[in-house]
Amino acid sequence: MAKIGINLKEGKIADKKEVIIGIDLGTTNSLVAYIKDGNAVAVKDKTGKNTLVPSIVHFASPTEVIVGDQAKERLISDPQNTIYSVKRLMGKSHQDVANFEQYFGYTILDEDTESLVKIRVGDRYYTPIELSANILTELKTRIEQSLGETVSKAVITVPAYFNDAQRQATRDAGKLAGLDVLRIVNEPTAASLAYGIGLDENADQTIAVYDLGGGTFDISILHIQNGIFEVLSTNGDTFLGGDDFDRAIVDFWLKQNNLNTKEVMQDKALSQALRLGAEEAKQKLSTQEEFKTEIQGIKGELTRADFNVLIQPLVDKTITACRLALKDAKLTTKDIDHIVMVGGSTRVPLVKTEVAQFFEKAIHDELNPDEVVALGAAIQADVLAGNQRDILLLDITPLSLGIETVGGLMDVIIARNAKVPSKVGRQYTTSVDGQVNLKIAVFQGERDMVTDNRKLGEFILKGIPPMPAGIPKIEIQFILNADGILKVKAKELRSGVEQEIDIKAQYGISEEEMAKMLIDSIQNAKGDMEKRALLEARNEANNIILSGEKFIVHNAKILSDEETKTTKALLEALRQTVAGEDKDAINKAMEELNAYTGPLAHRAMDVNIAAAMKGKKI
Repeated sequence: MAKIGINLKEGKIADKKEVIIGIDLGTTNSLVAYIKDGNAVAVKDKTGKNTLVPSIVHFASPTEVIVGDQAKERLISDPQNTIYSVKRLMGKSHQDVANFEQYFGYTILDEDTESLVKIRVGDRYYTPIELSANILTELKTRIEQSLGETVSKAVITVPAYFNDAQRQATRDAGKLAGLDVLRIVNEPTAASLAYGIGLDENADQTIAVYDLGGGTFDISILHIQNGIFEVLSTNGDTFLGGDDFDRAIVDFWLKQNNLNTKEVMQDKALSQALRLGAEEAKQKLSTQEEFKTEIQGIKGELTRADFNVLIQPLVDKTITACRLALKDAKLTTKDIDHIVMVGGSTRVPLVKTEVAQFFEKAIHDELNPDEVVALGAAIQADVLAGNQRDILLLDITPLSLGIETVGGLMDVIIARNAKVPSKVGRQYTTSVDGQVNLKIAVFQGERDMVTDNRKLGEFILKGIPPMPAGIPKIEIQFILNADGILKVKAKELRSGVEQEIDIKAQYGISEEEMAKMLIDSIQNAKGDMEKRALLEARNEANNIILSGEKFIVHNAKILSDEETKTTKALLEALRQTVAGEDKDAINKAMEELNAYTGPLAHRAMDVNIAAAMKGKKI
C-alpha cells in the first residue's frame, strides 16, 4: 500500500519524507522519540538533561494550561486544578472509575451514565481525551523545537489490555493535538522492538514483558512469529508500583520516630517532603547499601536489607501476576525465550533478582527502562515510514469506518490503519420508547460529524420487539476481509432479529482525496471535538430529562411537594441549557440535578423494594 506524505502547514501532499515520531503516553510520565542516524533516541528538554515529561496538566486559568514539571509543582498547592493519572480515565465511564475516585485530588462528574467520564476544573468540564491532547501537544512542541521542523505523524503506545474504547480515545487525543496517529501499538510490543526482538521476520519467539512503573504493574506474554506480535495473556495491578515502595519507606520512618501516620499525612507539605525523601532513598539504595536523611526533624535511616524486607510483599504480588499470566497463556517458564524489563521501578535490585529467579534466566535491562517503550514506538514509526524493508507490515484500512449515531455523530468501529482482515463488534441501544426499526448508516472518514465523511451505504434492522428506550441490545459487527470488502451485521440480542449488508469500502477514492480527508480531520479537530462534546452533552441531558420526568410520575406519592417542585425546576433549567450552545453549562446543570435527585432516587428505591417484599419471607 502506498504511503502518503502530508504537509499540514501548507495543506498539500509533501515531497520530503517526514519524520514519524514514537510517543509513550504514560500514566506518570510521557516521552517522545524518533530515529536519528539509524538509532532510536528519546528527545530531551531544553536543558538537555531530562527526557521525561510528567503526565500532569495544570490549569492556571481557563486559557493558561501548564504541562509537565511546572504542573507537577502545583499538585499540593492547587490539587483541584491539577490533573494527573489521566491515562487511567481514558475510554472510561464514571461507573468504571467509581471505586477509586477517592484517589484523585480533582472532581469527576457523576452523571450515573455509561458515557465518557468528565473532569471538572472550575466551571469547565474536560474529557480525558482533551487532557491527554494537552500532554501530546507538549511532546509535539518539544520534538518540533528539537528538530526545527513541523511534525504531524505519530505512533502512540497503549497497555496491551486497553480495550477498543480506550484505544479510540487515545487516537482522538492525538488528532486533537494535531497528530495523524498512524498506529496504536501495545507497550510490550514496543519494548520488545527496542531490544531488537521481533525485527527478524523468520524468528519464532515467546517473550515476557515485565512493566513496573510509578503507579501500575503489567506483565504481558507475547508470541512473535513472521514479524507479527500476538498477545497471549496479560495480568497486573493498576494500583501497584514505585509509589507503593515510597509509601512503605515513609511508614517505616514514621514508625521509627513513634509518629502517627494518619496525623502526619494530614500536613500536606510534610507528607510531600517525606514522599520525596523516600523516593530519593529508594533510588540511592539501588547503588548503595545505606541511606540517611532528616526531614523537618524526622530522622530517616534505611539499609538496603531493610528496604528489601519492606517491599518483598509488593514484589511477591508481581511474581504472582507473572505466574497467573503464564497459566492463562498455558505456558511454563521454560517456554519463555526473553524477559524484557520496562518502567523506572525495575531499577530496584530486588525486583531484578526476583524476576530473573522466577523465569530462571537472565533479564533484558540494558536500555533505560523509562525510555524503552518510546524507543520501540520510534522503531515502529520507522517501519511505517518504509525505512526498514525486512519487516512485514500487514495491509491496513486507509480510513476509519463507522456508523451514524444520535445527533449525526460518527462512531468509529474500525479505526484507520487497523490491520486487514479485521473484525470488531460493539453494542448499541434505541433512543425512543417502542422503537421497532433501526437505521444503520455506514460512513468512512476521520471527521466527528457524518456530514463531513463519505457515506458507504445503509440498511434497516426491522422487527425489533417494542421496548422502552435503552432496553434493546443491538450488536453491530464490522467484518473487513482481506479483499477490502466490508460486511456489516446488526443483531438484536434479546430477540435474535438480524440483518446484514456487504459494502466495498476500499474502492472509489483516490490517494489525493484520502490525503485531503486526513488533512481536513486534523485541521478541524478542535472544532469537531467541540461540536461532538456539545452534541454528546445534549444527548445525555435529553436522556436525563426523560428519566427525570418519568421519575416524578412514578414516585409522586413518595416525593414531597417541595421535592417535586425543586426537581421540576432543575429539569426546566437543564432543558433551557440544552437549547443553548454551552456544553459546560449543560454539564453543570446535569451535575446540579444529579446532586439533588440522587438521595431521592435511593429513598424511592428503598420504598419500592420494601413494598415489593411486603409479606414475603427470605
